[in-house]
Amino acid sequence: MKRLVLILGDQLDIDSPALKNIDSKIDQIIMIESANEAQHVWSHKAKIALFLSAMRHFAEGLKQLGLPLVYVQHSPKTIAEELRSKIIDGKFTHLICIEPGEWRLKGAIEGLASELNLVLVMHEDTHFYCSHLEFKAWVANKKELRLEYFYRLMRKTHGILVDQDGNPEGGQWNFDRDNRKPFPKKGPGLIPAPALFEPDEISKAVLAEVEERYSDHPGSLLHFRWPVTRAQALEVLEGFVEHRLATFGIHEDAMWTDTPFGWHSLLSSSLNLKLLNPREVIDAVLVAWKKYDLELATVEGFIRQILGWREFVRGMYYLDMPQMALDNFYGHQNVLPAWYWTGKTKMSCMREAIGQTLQYGYAHHIQRLMVTGNFALLAEVLPKEVCDWYLAIYIDAIEWVELPNTAGMALFASGGRFTSKPYIASGAYIKRMSNYCDTCQYKPDIRFGEGACPVTNLYWNFLIKHRTQFESNPRTRLMTANLSRISEVDQQSIQVHAKGLLSDLHSL
Repeated sequence: MKRLVLILGDQLDIDSPALKNIDSKIDQIIMIESANEAQHVWSHKAKIALFLSAMRHFAEGLKQLGLPLVYVQHSPKTIAEELRSKIIDGKFTHLICIEPGEWRLKGAIEGLASELNLVLVMHEDTHFYCSHLEFKAWVANKKELRLEYFYRLMRKTHGILVDQDGNPEGGQWNFDRDNRKPFPKKGPGLIPAPALFEPDEISKAVLAEVEERYSDHPGSLLHFRWPVTRAQALEVLEGFVEHRLATFGIHEDAMWTDTPFGWHSLLSSSLNLKLLNPREVIDAVLVAWKKYDLELATVEGFIRQILGWREFVRGMYYLDMPQMALDNFYGHQNVLPAWYWTGKTKMSCMREAIGQTLQYGYAHHIQRLMVTGNFALLAEVLPKEVCDWYLAIYIDAIEWVELPNTAGMALFASGGRFTSKPYIASGAYIKRMSNYCDTCQYKPDIRFGEGACPVTNLYWNFLIKHRTQFESNPRTRLMTANLSRISEVDQQSIQVHAKGLLSDLHSL
């Protein structure tokens, strides 16, 4: 028996089941830097740099522990191709790994094991609260799959924010309505800075390599200060719960120019690389709640994102793939506008959200859902093109979390499989939640004609086109009620204006 243990770039956990009981005499650990993975989508430079730097730091840790590691740099091959060579050359009989967070890679590894007649031991990722079997048991024969009911089960199962009888703290399960306020009219005021890190020698080498090897890729490395080690990730967590958590909830949906991070935790990349375990994050938040007497709405809102939505979309990804990647409920076919990759658009909201993303590789959930995602849905862009963009452009995007959020939630491509309505809004919502409209040549209250906001126009056009669907849903019926207040003549003008926009999205 000769075992090869594969550690992927988003599995940087020293307590990984794959690393248990390593025998240096017969076992070999392998980590692979695959250029193919960096180019599978046109990845942001900062995303490539984050993965490579975190991987190299983790590899150094394995070496310091005396573990038998082969680290492959700059491989032009796919991960499966590189594995094939190493398995054949080393005459390995067993391949040990953690289940990949991407269906494509999981299939490639399973295919390789079958081809080479290997014993494949693919552990489920223990970072998550809910296993695949538990999620499938919850799904059972349910006609509707909704986060809220799954989230309540998770709270009860794990004893989080519930009393001894399983009742929710504060008498209700969800305080979302308390967490939707915009910043004050004068702006967000002073926000304590998150923990950011000057690149060390390993990171500097990576940044130089990325600039050289991926010079044509989008994004900037000038602001690369992300945590790339577990120690740094723990520092970000501590800084968040000590200095930023208290005001996170109330303004978690708010947006403002030159405020890329707001009160957000910036923990998603560390969680998704497995530098942090969600259990320790939630534990830290619960300790801070009691220690500082924080608002329950803030604490619940944050925990819902991790214990609820993060676990839920992972379950849906493995349940519905590969169909999820093919879904296109509305049959949209438009090409993603080129300015999604440059930020060069006359729409201030899109310019701000995309420009920030190109600088940092980061935008928070409302910028993703209700700005870039909202526009892509209203503009009838082919879901695959939008999903590839999200996977490429955000440093925390791994397919298990990115695809359900983009295709299922932002684009409604799954047709309500696990969301109760399309998440669409006009320019009025963006104006209410940000200051983006203050510097825009378009006016959010104008539906068509000169100065009309493209988001507003396409919103009303979308409602007109899908009026029957929206009227049949209690959660969206109010939208069509508002539509009924617009005259038939104006509705026709909206559609004419929208036809022009949809035929030339690149010029916006």
